Parts: sequence; C-alpha cells; structure tokens
Amino acid sequence: MSNSYLEISRVGIEFPTDNEPFRALENVNLAINKGEFISLIGHSGCGKSTVLNIVAGLYKATEGGVILEGREVDQPGPDRAVVFQNHALLPWLTVYQNVELAVKCVFKKNKTKAEMRDWIEHNLSLVHMDHALHKLPGELSGGMKQRVGIARCLAMQPKVLLMDEPFGALDALTRAHLQDSLMDIQQQLGNTVIMITHDVDEAVLLSDRIVMMTNGPAASIGEVLSIELSRPRNRVVLADDPAFNQYRQQVLRFLYEKQKKPVVIAA
Repeated sequence: MSNSYLEISRVGIEFPTDNEPFRALENVNLAINKGEFISLIGHSGCGKSTVLNIVAGLYKATEGGVILEGREVDQPGPDRAVVFQNHALLPWLTVYQNVELAVKCVFKKNKTKAEMRDWIEHNLSLVHMDHALHKLPGELSGGMKQRVGIARCLAMQPKVLLMDEPFGALDALTRAHLQDSLMDIQQQLGNTVIMITHDVDEAVLLSDRIVMMTNGPAASIGEVLSIELSRPRNRVVLADDPAFNQYRQQVLRFLYEKQKKPVVIAA
C-alpha cells in the first residue's frame, strides 16, 4: 500500500468509436505527495486532459484508478477543483457571486453567512481581485477573469487543484503575472497542484516535477523530471541559471527528439 497523498495506479482508458475502441491511455502510474506541484506536458493528443479528467472524476478509467488520501476517486467532488483554460464564470453574476456559488455548495452547513462572506473576500484577495467584488465578468480583462476562476476553486478548499492550461489563452505579460501569483499562493497555502501546460518554461518555473507523456494513442508516462530549484523562484534570476536551462533542454529533448510528433500533410 502506497503512502502517497494521490496515486494514479495502472490507469488505462478506452473510448467507443464507430469502428474499434480508441485506447487513449495505457498503464499510467504516478504517485504524488501532498503539497507537490506537478506539470503534465506532451504533444496534443497525448492524453494529458484525459488524465486530469480521470483525477477530477469526470471520466472513469477502463482499468486501474485513482486514490486520494486512501479513498478511491469515482465521481467529481469539491476535494478536486478544476481551473479550465476558459474561466467558465457565469456572466450574469458579479465576481463576488461567482465565488459565492462555489462556497455555498461546499460550506453552506459549516459556515455562517458572515463567515462565508469573509471567506469569499479572503480568497479574492489572494488573487488580488478584492477590488472588483461587484463587477460583472464582461467588465474584466481575460487575466482578471482567470484570477476569479482560480479564487473560486481555492474557495472550495480542495485537496487537489487541477489546472488545464489555465494561462494558455492569455498574453505573455498577463501569463507571467498569473504564474507569479500562483507560485505565491501555492507557497502560502501548500496546495497540491496538477497542471497541464504546453509551455516548457512555465513547467520548469512552477513545478516540483514535470511528467512528460508519450504520444497517443495508448499514451503513457515517458519520463518524470524532478526540478531541484530552490523556492521562492524568480523568473528574471532563473533566466540566466544554468540548472534552469538544463532542465528546459531535457524537456525539449524529450518532446522534439524522443517524442517527435509526425507531421501529417493533407493530400
């Protein structure tokens, strides 16, 4: 029996198609410690989002499964909150009300109205959005919307924060600011985070370990790279750090030499 906080064990999954079933994942094994920041990286179609959805309880594995704190994951739950690339805020609700919706779902029986209000405002302050409580999503920039989406997930007090390319749709400067905010929050709260990214620099900057997926179909874990860089991490300092650049090269080598994506040219 593993002592890991979160264990993905011998996971495989097939999806029905008009012809034979499509095998997306094959024998995926990963043990994650409490408070670890894990990045999943790989070419499109390598099953990164499928792994995340199985951990979230949105997909059920064909073989194997996921254990969180000794209990099997078999359905969605507030102990695993998902931040999607699209913030998924309800446009008719204010910033405060969008977060309130999640807080009421989880804490209605445990917190008074005053406690819930304080908790909502606390989580919005974590992402520096407490100044915009009464704004509607349509009044916010893309980066601000994503901050609210992160606050909503944090407010559920999840055991695991799951992030599916959360900064992929943002401009480079906004993305950098949100990466820094996420590092600050994770250091403060000690969240366990699994994040999908296509950005090699982002993976090295944020992660304790980078999990590199093989190409699909029947994708699996190809290599796992431990990032031994001290925290807190400063992107400007790390830009000239030989260790940072060596980690970066190892990931690039895996992606573009060991797992080179074939180019398909239409006839």
